[in-house]
Amino acid sequence: MRPVIPYVVAAALFGLGVYGVLRRRNAVLLLMSVELLLNAVNLVLVTADSTVRAALPHTGQTFALFIIVIAAAEIGVGLAIVLHLYRLRASVVVDDVPLGDDTDDDTDDGSAADDAAREVRR
Repeated sequence: MRPVIPYVVAAALFGLGVYGVLRRRNAVLLLMSVELLLNAVNLVLVTADSTVRAALPHTGQTFALFIIVIAAAEIGVGLAIVLHLYRLRASVVVDDVPLGDDTDDDTDDGSAADDAAREVRR
């Protein structure tokens, strides 16, 4: 078997995954792009295991199995975070997610928008 075709397919999958991570704003599509990245790595590991004879047999398949387990856990935690985000904000757009704790009392000007933002955080 020539390993060029699986490596090219893995590179295409990885490229699509990187594009999805960098360009998508929807959290569910972002998780799907991360899954594409992990599947590309799985394809490389299994192809390398079948073409290269290492000192330890089936090491690529073993690592691929661990990556599948990690991917399943990542999807479970990721979807729980996305569902919680949707319940809080009624949107899964990742551009609207606050990344830090911006509850400085020094910058509070007492506006109604600040009061509404505090109520949403609670």
